[in-house]
Amino acid sequence: MTPKAKPEPVETPGRSQPHRPASALTKLTALHRIVQRVSQAADLETALDAIVGGVRSTMQVEACSVFLTDQAHRHYVLMATEGLNPAIVGQLQLQQDEGLVGLVARRRKPVNVRNAPAQRLYRALPGSGEDVYHGFLGVPIVHRDELLGVLVAQQLAERRFRESEVAFLVTLAAQLAGSIALSLAHGAAVGEADIAATGPIRIEGGAGASGIAMGTGVVIYPPAEPEKVPDRPAGDIDREIELLRHAIERVAGEFEQLGERMDPGLTAEDRALFKAYALIARSSELYDATVVRIRQNHWAPAALRDSVLDHVRLFEQMDDPYLRERAQDIRDIGRRLLARLLEEEEPGERHYPEQTVLVGESLGPVDLTAVPQDRLAGVISAHGSSLSHLAILARSMEIPAIMGVAGDFPLTELDGRTLIVDGYQGQIHLDPSEALRNEFRRMRHQEQKLSQELQRLLELPAETPDGVRIPLYTNAGLLSDLSHSLARGSEGIGLYRTEFPFMVRDSFPTEEEQFALYRQVLQAFHPRPVTLRTLDIGGDKALTYFPVQEENPYLGWRGIRISLDHPDIFLTQIRAMLRANAGLGNLQLLLPMISRVEDLDEAMVLIARACHELQDDDDAIRMPRLGVMIEVPAAVYQAEELARRAEFLCVGTNDLTQYLLAVDRNNERVAKWFDALHPAVIRALIQVVAASQRYGKPVSVCGEAAGDPAVALLLLGLGVESLSLSPSDLLRIKWVLRSFKRQQARELLSRALNLEQASAIRAMLVQVLVDAGLGALVHPGNST
Repeated sequence: MTPKAKPEPVETPGRSQPHRPASALTKLTALHRIVQRVSQAADLETALDAIVGGVRSTMQVEACSVFLTDQAHRHYVLMATEGLNPAIVGQLQLQQDEGLVGLVARRRKPVNVRNAPAQRLYRALPGSGEDVYHGFLGVPIVHRDELLGVLVAQQLAERRFRESEVAFLVTLAAQLAGSIALSLAHGAAVGEADIAATGPIRIEGGAGASGIAMGTGVVIYPPAEPEKVPDRPAGDIDREIELLRHAIERVAGEFEQLGERMDPGLTAEDRALFKAYALIARSSELYDATVVRIRQNHWAPAALRDSVLDHVRLFEQMDDPYLRERAQDIRDIGRRLLARLLEEEEPGERHYPEQTVLVGESLGPVDLTAVPQDRLAGVISAHGSSLSHLAILARSMEIPAIMGVAGDFPLTELDGRTLIVDGYQGQIHLDPSEALRNEFRRMRHQEQKLSQELQRLLELPAETPDGVRIPLYTNAGLLSDLSHSLARGSEGIGLYRTEFPFMVRDSFPTEEEQFALYRQVLQAFHPRPVTLRTLDIGGDKALTYFPVQEENPYLGWRGIRISLDHPDIFLTQIRAMLRANAGLGNLQLLLPMISRVEDLDEAMVLIARACHELQDDDDAIRMPRLGVMIEVPAAVYQAEELARRAEFLCVGTNDLTQYLLAVDRNNERVAKWFDALHPAVIRALIQVVAASQRYGKPVSVCGEAAGDPAVALLLLGLGVESLSLSPSDLLRIKWVLRSFKRQQARELLSRALNLEQASAIRAMLVQVLVDAGLGALVHPGNST
């Protein structure tokens, strides 16, 4: 169970060795090992030591060092080395413009020189012992556009490093940047006690839904993944040990049963393997190590998690390839043990504290709706951006949300901790001080004050000073959204996402079930219009009972494409909608993901067919107004043809911006490239509005951009006739519309078209809002 790893040869620092370049395969293996060891390091010092040791061994150089950036004092600090004098680690400092290290940092690209001491910028490091080295290679360590430091390799010989060596070091620095950033965020240690000692921690993410929340973290995790299991105190230690024993016996028994099956598909080797798995599950090493951790006040799943991962690492470090492969076996057994143990630990419903901050890798609508609404205070997601459907749902529910914190902090450590969620700045404050809590209480008070001021607009129309009415509708996807919308003075539902009810089920809803739901929505807003979008699954909206596996789901089988390929599903939904509209007449249909006129034509035939069939039995059935979503570039360029056929156009700025800018709106890495004020997006909107006006068809905007005060100004100038937005944004946008004449907005549009950058356009519009006294809309929480 615990074979010993072969010791690695120890090299004397500074001793010259013959240079034997490693093969590409060897370097790839070494790269993987270094990254793995760094990611598993308990603290920053261990991580950096793993880097310099791994690089020196792999590249067979005499010295490797890591300098980290100290922005507060504007210098670089030597934080780890093999080959230089270890006594100067943490002591040696370089000014930001000093030496070859400073040159690497300024250029943010590799510096590779044959003879470093002969370079004009060379600066000898006092007490380092580096004067014997000549060959120098330095590469920057950059994470999310922030320079974390410089990684340096040095050699005795006068020679430039090969291109393959440069590529290796650059690749390594890029892969390790996230782990180093994580270690820095920890303040040097990963363990719970060490974190507590460092005081409050701020975690940077992306603003998903505005607002401020204070509460207790509750981590939603996949039970089969050891790394996702959160830390918790043991509570009853004896009970935890008993639960561990029970889980081990269940899993080992299952393996033994598999090994005894006389299935003709099982070979003798297969049966022997299952018996071996049972032995590993019952191994005293795994059990004893877990019990020790439980007695140190860790609940059994976290204790088992750490024991399993320790054994996995041990096998992964084996030099023997066969033994290294056994690491995956240990991991698989660990997953099974954890799944059984978690069944024992949490047999009933999950407990949610009064102010729950829900935390998870990839949360979905089901996770949010599982929490009692009076207990859900905030949301934190490892992945996604402000345009992810999770963020959209959070805004609809008026719940502050932070997106895209993956790689910056282990989410498992947020479980049970006190958190502040700043949905305006996209920041999480872990274990905040009382002073920080008071500051956020002040901001929340200002937020509430602004909300009260906006309430005076509730009964007033969304009308510009020169008399232009812009109806403000709301987006919805759950029945709970309806009350929020009505409370904010919504003039109707501009977009009802019918896929959400499909997503919270384990099978397709029947026609009767859909009819009951749609009838409830239409009645709630009668006689105000309700726009029901037909099923729009695919991309990041998956159905567990109707899986769609694709390499690129956002450019694949989704939206209207699935509906047309499955007319049975489409017709069932259409029939339910038409029946629900009988006697009410406030239904509008909206078709998603239209990229060619053939799709619209085919859908119109199916809708007409369903309507005529229903009319044979019910005279109250009427054909509703039919609209097309403009959300792909193809629809922009065929807007005239679509406007000629449909009765209204509705621009979905979320997907349209995503496709125009080639930016995945769920990818936190590229979130900064996503901006509805990009000149290309503005010009696309101009083209759509012009096409709709040419045929006398109204055009609305239902994407999240409609709730952005700066974008709303331009939409007014464009001639958009209605907006559909989150309920929480409605009164804010009403304030904007009531503050500007359409002619002013047109002039702002002309100014925007003369600017080439989205950032410049936004800065101009924000300043206009501030000058008009609407600064609280663009700097929430800081109003006075």
